[in-house]
Amino acid sequence: MNAGLKAQRQRRIAQLLAERGVTSQRELVGLLAATGNPATQATVSRDLEELGAFKVRRNGRVVYALPSPPPPGSPPGPGGESLRRLLAGSVGDVETSGNIVIVHTPPGHAGMVASAIDGVAVEGIAGTVAGDDTILVVCRNGVPGRVVEGRLRGLAGLEIPAGGVTRTGGRR
Repeated sequence: MNAGLKAQRQRRIAQLLAERGVTSQRELVGLLAATGNPATQATVSRDLEELGAFKVRRNGRVVYALPSPPPPGSPPGPGGESLRRLLAGSVGDVETSGNIVIVHTPPGHAGMVASAIDGVAVEGIAGTVAGDDTILVVCRNGVPGRVVEGRLRGLAGLEIPAGGVTRTGGRR
């Protein structure tokens, strides 16, 4: 696939989403074709995912939207600022045990927070497992848990404890 064509198509998708209330991938495929940018539904689906598109309610309709560009210091990729806001409002504490980072949230918030962490691809994180109010964050091979803890604490606006983030074990 020609990277230039893909970038052009994704720019056009972003423009269409900003200009119109696009409600479905099928509608977007039609709009792209009408503007001389034919694409399959599968291609549009991948493009929307790469662009970080999500659905929002506008004027009583559910439409696709794109995240705002992240400010400097946010994690790379789409959704960095959204993750920062979500973590700031939903994370009570973060601690490390080996290569696992434990994130404590209010009851019912863990799934939403874990999904957001996975969606933004925070550096050093292989994946998450969420319960009701606790998330286990598995660090990538060779990445110390305390490094990921520091990143998550920074995103959540939590203080880094004196002496860094080297504690292990139970809740503080």
